Amino acid sequence: MTSEPGFLDGNAAAGDLESLFGADMTTASGQCQDCGRRMRLAEAHAYLGGPGTVLRCPGCEDVLLRMVRSPGHLWLDASGLDYLRLPAAAG
Repeated sequence: MTSEPGFLDGNAAAGDLESLFGADMTTASGQCQDCGRRMRLAEAHAYLGGPGTVLRCPGCEDVLLRMVRSPGHLWLDASGLDYLRLPAAAG
């Protein structure tokens, strides 16, 4: 018997991140602060079952980003990323 991995790909978090950044986050990329892996956020492992969204590095499983919504507030911790690169708006 095999077990499910317990996570989705990072695209599962794209809608919430797009509402925050105002850009298509499916092509956003970053670098893991722990192992240095560069990736599109779509490659990250998304955990959605808790009080918020957690994205983990697919290489070392370190936490890249945490996002929690509450009535009237949104908390974002991206301290696991060395950088976050967003697509530029056309124009």
